[in-house]
Amino acid sequence: MSVADKGKTPDSLPPAGKNKRRFLSAEKKYQIFLEAQRGEAPVGELLRREGLYSTDLARIQRKVKESALQGLAKRPGRSKKTVSEEEYDVLKRELQEKERVMAEMAVELAILRKKTNGGSWER
Repeated sequence: MSVADKGKTPDSLPPAGKNKRRFLSAEKKYQIFLEAQRGEAPVGELLRREGLYSTDLARIQRKVKESALQGLAKRPGRSKKTVSEEEYDVLKRELQEKERVMAEMAVELAILRKKTNGGSWER
């Protein structure tokens, strides 16, 4: 065991020769991005402290830029809702049924108007 590993139990150490992959949350990645942008400390120090490589930081910066551009490209207002094919078919059938019923009611209305000699409903 090295001096750096002195306080750690053997279970908490990564297996010899294998690097454990570390997953960072989106919040942590954004925090790292902001620290790198501020420039208060050297980037190398930040990378060592976080256990990252310069390519990791470049990837984070690229994703932040892409996400920012994507967010700024959106137009204000409600976004268009997409429906599945099944929902579309159900809505289409409902619309056809309602149109059929309206056509029947229009015929009934025409018949009623003929019976009242086309006059108004008021007498």
